[in-house]
Amino acid sequence: MSLFAVNILDGLVTGLLLFMLCSGLTLIFSMMGVLNFAHASFYMLGAYFGYQISAYVGFWPGLIFAPIIVGVAGALIERYGLRRVHQFGHVPELIFTFGLALLIEELVQFIWGKSQKAYEAPLALDFPAFAIAGNSFPAYKVFMIFMAMGIFLVLLYILTKTRIGMIIQAALSYPATVQNLGHNVPLVFMGVFGVGTAMAGLAGVIAGPVLGTFPGMAFQLGSIVFVTIVVGGLGSLWGALVASLLIGWLQTFAAAYNVGMSDLLIALGFEKPLDLANSALRDLWSLTLPQVGPILPYLLMVLILIMRPQGLLGKRET
Repeated sequence: MSLFAVNILDGLVTGLLLFMLCSGLTLIFSMMGVLNFAHASFYMLGAYFGYQISAYVGFWPGLIFAPIIVGVAGALIERYGLRRVHQFGHVPELIFTFGLALLIEELVQFIWGKSQKAYEAPLALDFPAFAIAGNSFPAYKVFMIFMAMGIFLVLLYILTKTRIGMIIQAALSYPATVQNLGHNVPLVFMGVFGVGTAMAGLAGVIAGPVLGTFPGMAFQLGSIVFVTIVVGGLGSLWGALVASLLIGWLQTFAAAYNVGMSDLLIALGFEKPLDLANSALRDLWSLTLPQVGPILPYLLMVLILIMRPQGLLGKRET
């Protein structure tokens, strides 16, 4: 039971960290219809800027200023780059953002090198918050949980309860009407893209001390971010939260329990194959749950696309 409780908390941290990264991408897609392949690269930039600022003035100024820097960079990229290809459709947008991701990775390696940086959590949060059956839970992870939930509540309030949120949502579906009402639609889109990338940068600042700050961190989480928003439903903030938690718990529990695939298959009603001399059958039968854990989110995505193509809580067809 103690292991179960520890995995629940660890999966919650993993899921909410994934949500912090997905929320910005969900915001950009839901408001602009742009699927940003470079989103994880802005997450990486946030971690590196946070590391650099913390090396001079500490973690907390980095937490404030690094996302702002990333957000301003994202807004400028939308204004002088993405906006020029937006009129030509989704394929040029995908190519542009894919190339941007490669460019950011090369710039990071050129400026900071290829080695992992010693980016650490602040001393003020370097203590165990509580213990479960002898296992201590770090205070920094509690801070991550509250930050992620705070981001969700603020976004939800802005998008559903404020005039700014209504203008943003109306600008996506009826841009000409919103423009005729006196609102600057291109400025709205630039602001949305900047805020979305700033949120990715914030996720990087928070995740850097836990997951490591290195040039491959964007690639490490890039694919799983898109899996998450597809499972949750493109453009759905609630869907991103639910899918992030599901995938966080799925990966955490899969890594924690060393259960053989043979036991799972037999429990599901499959019979042990007679011809275990076949190498493929033998390899499949000898797999363990931790070995297949990394592919479980992708299997979940395939199942969701088969049964509900728009995602768990999405309204758009993926």
